[in-house]
Amino acid sequence: MSGIEALDILAEQFARLPGIGRKSAERLAFAVLEYSPEDIAKFTRAMSEAKAKIHRCPVCQNLTDRDICPICTDQNRDKSQICVVEDARAVMAMEKVRTYQGTYHVLHGLISPMSGITPDALTLRELLARLEDETVKEVIVATGATTEGEATAMYLSRLLRPLGLRVTRLAHGIPFGGALEYADEITLSRALEGRRDFD
Repeated sequence: MSGIEALDILAEQFARLPGIGRKSAERLAFAVLEYSPEDIAKFTRAMSEAKAKIHRCPVCQNLTDRDICPICTDQNRDKSQICVVEDARAVMAMEKVRTYQGTYHVLHGLISPMSGITPDALTLRELLARLEDETVKEVIVATGATTEGEATAMYLSRLLRPLGLRVTRLAHGIPFGGALEYADEITLSRALEGRRDFD
């Protein structure tokens, strides 16, 4: 604690962000104090506008500030493939690889009975609705190699295979316990190329 109430309150707000410890929060608070009033106004406006404008794409559930996200509206994307991921950060990680040209579906979570997250909490109804017109031929399950990621992958396999789709899983270039957004581009590219059918 600095003994300066306003500074401590600011640091507490930064400390609420994921991955930001107390020391980092204090450094960020001091950095913000160096901003000009104009920069402070831009910073707060950027946060407010992001919160107000960003929403889920009605097609793939990815985050976007447009009516439908750019990936879904891109006519060059392969609409016969859907890569199912946990969150928007995983989409960003996959896009950095630049080898995948299909579409995505964002679950916004993983099945975790211990945390009370059931399949109903995910965007599975929206995914099933996308499969009704038979355009999609393959669903690539790209959840992380964690206990929750594996449980979600197995659930998706059992849900989707009876529909006659090819359901594949990323190859294990991603270590168990590793989150997709932390994997480097080469690892992700190899995992995508070496994806396998569910047994």
